[in-house]
Amino acid sequence: MSSGPGADSAPAPAIPDSPPAPPRKSSMFSSLKIRNYRLFFIGQVVSNTGTWMQRIAQDWLVLSLTGSSAAVGITTALQFLPMLLFGLYGGVLVDRLPKRPTLLVTQSAMALTGLALAFLTLSGHVQVWHVYVAAFAVGLATVVDNPARQSFVSEMVGPEQLQNAVSLNSANFQSARLVGPAVAGVLITGVGTGWAFLFNGLSFVAPLAGLLLMRGRDLKAVQRAPRGKGQLREGLHYVAGRPDLIWPIVLVGFIGTFGFNFPVWLSAYADDIFHAGAGAYSLFNTLMAVGSLVGALLAARRGTTRLRVLIAAAAAFGLLEIVAAVAPSYWLFALLMVPIGIAGLTVNVTANTAVQMGTDPAMRGRVMALFMMVFMGGTPVGAPIVGWITDAYGPRVSFALGGAVAALAAATIGLVLARIGDLRLSVGWNHGHPSVAFVPRQREQLTAAA
Repeated sequence: MSSGPGADSAPAPAIPDSPPAPPRKSSMFSSLKIRNYRLFFIGQVVSNTGTWMQRIAQDWLVLSLTGSSAAVGITTALQFLPMLLFGLYGGVLVDRLPKRPTLLVTQSAMALTGLALAFLTLSGHVQVWHVYVAAFAVGLATVVDNPARQSFVSEMVGPEQLQNAVSLNSANFQSARLVGPAVAGVLITGVGTGWAFLFNGLSFVAPLAGLLLMRGRDLKAVQRAPRGKGQLREGLHYVAGRPDLIWPIVLVGFIGTFGFNFPVWLSAYADDIFHAGAGAYSLFNTLMAVGSLVGALLAARRGTTRLRVLIAAAAAFGLLEIVAAVAPSYWLFALLMVPIGIAGLTVNVTANTAVQMGTDPAMRGRVMALFMMVFMGGTPVGAPIVGWITDAYGPRVSFALGGAVAALAAATIGLVLARIGDLRLSVGWNHGHPSVAFVPRQREQLTAAA
């Protein structure tokens, strides 16, 4: 196994700088100068648009067939259940296999599920269990596809452009989130959900073509892990010995499980609270995507990753969800989706980049599989619970509880990281304005002595 920074020893993490990286100035779109990544990026723009169209159509179809928010939660849970069950094994496979051929297989499998669901819906034979099976099949492909795509980025751009490329991937996904729900809303209300599924199935032609057109000689050589026993345990042991990796993963686990159940909440708000139909559901998702896109572009400009940004964004995300839960009017609720999108995306990108940049390349597939398993795999646990609370006590109670869990997790893990990094909370005044920051204990003691 190749060795990298921090591979053999556990550094003492600190909220201000983890992992350390020299500050640099780069353009917001610098990684797009690399041909292979540019092909990948363009393909993902098309495919992600189709993915968002299918997500909106899938949730609305289930709600239309059953009238139950819990059923929407079950659909979401089935899509993410494979990541919870098999995510770590997917990471082991990704560390062993060449990434580009692996992605050709997984992207083709997801295309077939979209086309199958389109056929069933357009022919008038679709039933709820068909949607459940399709969601589970997509989840199975995602077990390998997600860590493969995450770790393939470093092979395309190298370590110098990794943070920029990760941020642009998120901007790509959120840009598609702007277009996908809007187009899906038009298709659902105009001609039906089946056409959204068809577009998604056909949209995979773009990333498949991009992968086939890449120049293999331009990819960065990465040592693949050989077959061997104990590789899954080795990956878990590696993360357990790195507090700067484990705590961000724990935080996104809490937020992914209880704070990111928007298919349940937004469909219920559109249908039960504001009685505005599929158009409102599409609008809520679109406005959240606006905020997420802003958050992704801001992240692309940052030269370093700081865990203090992660903690602050997670706390803001939870508090904004609580505020949105009690919003009295349709438009106030809708507008709050923008800052929620900014905070949520900042959490995702900051944690993702910190974990990738702090991980040995030979371990990256397993570590990113664990990251995605915790972030996405918590949904099968959280979504049915959130769906049941929504049906039993209403969307407002459910949304507020999700935000409270996210805010509490951010505060708790922030204090844990401060303690590990030997930091202390400092409250005071700076140029006439209140200042709240974590500072090293030694610095505080020296200031008191002076």
